[in-house]
Amino acid sequence: QVQLVESGGGLVQPGGSLRLSCAASRTRFTNYVMGWYRQAPGKQREMVAHIFTSGTAVYADSVKGRFTISRDNAENTVYLQMDNLKPEDTAIYYCYVDLIPQMYWGQGTQVTVSS
Repeated sequence: QVQLVESGGGLVQPGGSLRLSCAASRTRFTNYVMGWYRQAPGKQREMVAHIFTSGTAVYADSVKGRFTISRDNAENTVYLQMDNLKPEDTAIYYCYVDLIPQMYWGQGTQVTVSS
């Protein structure tokens, strides 16, 4: 069982920045994907970004150039730096760890972008 603890959500004005963190409990696996999804009210959950152990990152088109995902493999932690936030980024953000075939999810953290 892997537990994920998220932090860093909140209320920010359009154009502002937030940094999300997600710490995973110790796992015996050393090579796995970590990432973030988000879910806005009335919408399906969508992929935001994910990152491989190597550091290779993949982003949704809607966040490219504004969000940066990174990870600290020694600390089993993944980060999401969100800049130039827009109202449409408002959602609950969930981090995950993909230990094929099982995925583990964080509890979610609310991000609200509003003036």
